[in-house]
Amino acid sequence: MTTLRIHIGVDLQAEAAAVKDALRRHEAGESVREHHITFESFEGMSRILTPKRLEILRYLHRNPTASIRALAGSLGRDYRNVHMDVTALVEAGLIDDQDGLRVDYDDVEMKMAL
Repeated sequence: MTTLRIHIGVDLQAEAAAVKDALRRHEAGESVREHHITFESFEGMSRILTPKRLEILRYLHRNPTASIRALAGSLGRDYRNVHMDVTALVEAGLIDDQDGLRVDYDDVEMKMAL
C-alpha cells in the first residue's frame, strides 16, 4: 500500500530533518519511496482539494483513464471543467498524467502545523 503524505503549513526544521533522513537512508542503500506534497496553508490546500477534485482522485484510483475527455464522460461532467480540475491536480502532484491519468497511492495522510 502506498501512502501520500500531505503537509499543511511549513515547519522548515521538520522538513529539513525529513530530507536529511531520506538522504541518509538513500546513501545507506535503503528504499526511499515516499510521496509527500506540502501546501503553505489550509486555504491553499482547500483551493486544490475541492469536493469535485476529490471525486476525480477517487475515480482515478479505481479506474485509471486514458484521457480527460474519457474521464469527463465517465463522471458525466463538462469537459472544460474536468480539464481545469485535472490540470490543477497534476500541477499539485496528485495525479500522474504519464500514459493516461492515474492515482498511484492508496491512501492519504494529512499533517497540519498549527
